[in-house]
Amino acid sequence: MVATLGAIVLFKFVDPPATPLMIRNAFTSGVTKQWVDLDRVSPRLVRAVVASEDARFFEHRGVDWDAIQRAREYNARHGDEPRRGGSTITMQCARNLVLWQGKSYVRKALEVGIAYLMELMWSKRRILEVYLNVIEWGPGLYGAEAASRAAFGLPASALDERQAALLAATLPNPVRWNAAHPTRYLLSRAAAIERRAAHVRLDGLDLR
Repeated sequence: MVATLGAIVLFKFVDPPATPLMIRNAFTSGVTKQWVDLDRVSPRLVRAVVASEDARFFEHRGVDWDAIQRAREYNARHGDEPRRGGSTITMQCARNLVLWQGKSYVRKALEVGIAYLMELMWSKRRILEVYLNVIEWGPGLYGAEAASRAAFGLPASALDERQAALLAATLPNPVRWNAAHPTRYLLSRAAAIERRAAHVRLDGLDLR
């Protein structure tokens, strides 16, 4: 836990060079990644990701217990359908940055604790910046810049609303879904995200 605390303190100021999943994939399928500062990510993509993954990101302090409860109730009613998660962007950032993949109560408890710690020590801007750069956007594909160039041949700064929504729509399962070749379901999901993203405010992030 001391090492984890040290990493959270360090990565407040230093861009993480790799994550556990990146290291694992480096020995199997390979890794493509490219770090960009948040100023070089289109606000359209930031809005789309918040709308898709954590609509209350600017309101909670790391964990959204209401969202977790709603996800549990939904999953109890729809056991055979794709399951919903209640993880916030901060929790997902914590998991990708210093924890392991897979489901366990131990990992979830650590994820919650680290999310609270990150919210205490980091700004919302830093959480979004690290999150967008360390999550997987496709098989072995990490970071919004790499994802944007792979899907559309564009830098992340140049995405339009539709392209941003398509990228955000893949995040629940980036290995299965491809923004460059969207299925009918992914197109529908992206359209819904695009509508919600129009109402996401980015006050305080100072994005151009």
